Amino acid sequence: MQIEDPNQAAGDGDGNGQRRAGIYLLPNLFTTAALFAGFYAVVAAIDGRFVAAAVAIFIAGLLDGLDGRIARLTNTQSEFGVQYDSLADLISFGLAPALVVYLWALRSLGEYGENLAKVGWLAAFLFAACAALRLARFNAQVGVSDKRYFQGLASPMAAGVMITMVWSLESVGVTGAEVSVLALVVTVVTAMLMVSNVRYHSFKSWPPSQKVPFLWVLLLVLIFVLLALDTPKMLAAMAWIYAASGPVITVAGRIRHRSRRNRRVEGSADE
Repeated sequence: MQIEDPNQAAGDGDGNGQRRAGIYLLPNLFTTAALFAGFYAVVAAIDGRFVAAAVAIFIAGLLDGLDGRIARLTNTQSEFGVQYDSLADLISFGLAPALVVYLWALRSLGEYGENLAKVGWLAAFLFAACAALRLARFNAQVGVSDKRYFQGLASPMAAGVMITMVWSLESVGVTGAEVSVLALVVTVVTAMLMVSNVRYHSFKSWPPSQKVPFLWVLLLVLIFVLLALDTPKMLAAMAWIYAASGPVITVAGRIRHRSRRNRRVEGSADE
């Protein structure tokens, strides 16, 4: 289903009377639902329901992963959808997790002094600003970057690191005030990873074919079992392992590149 923009339906202003493309409903419904989940997370955090806030952002992540795929499957991609998705991501994975972690832990830094109180809300702002910069850079590099990798930690995964920290610690009775310094470090490091040149697997080219090894199916079943046993801790482990994988991949790639270059230099010297 498609909703026509009345301002565009009348023509493009040059007298040719051609109708421009309208707005596709289905993928943008998922984007709107993700935006709603991000907004609800902020409301829940204000009310002190931090687990509910974390779950809402997690749901936003699931919906964000579906809207683009649905658009491609139904051939309903549009420039409007791309821009709308990016703006929704800024709310759901930039502003929402920053405010949730601030209300959960970072504002408690004020107990250690007035200056640290400022550091708390500035760290939350840093995360939101880095998410905006990360999204802007991603949009500018569409079509020219290697689709197998992300440059910098993607904002949904950065939000995942933040909210799984809240969810997993709250599930074992640890309050944000008790780990406010840890929350500060995680917020700043995650923000820096978003705007870094560290490479992360995007998994956009996975699976490489319709057939996958049996081991992958078995691994998927094992992940579902572990998630059922302890959802918050397993999600936290997955998010933090992925966040750590970027620096490992980047360092390993540089070592391989340096090794190949040294071998070429040695080969040229032998000749």
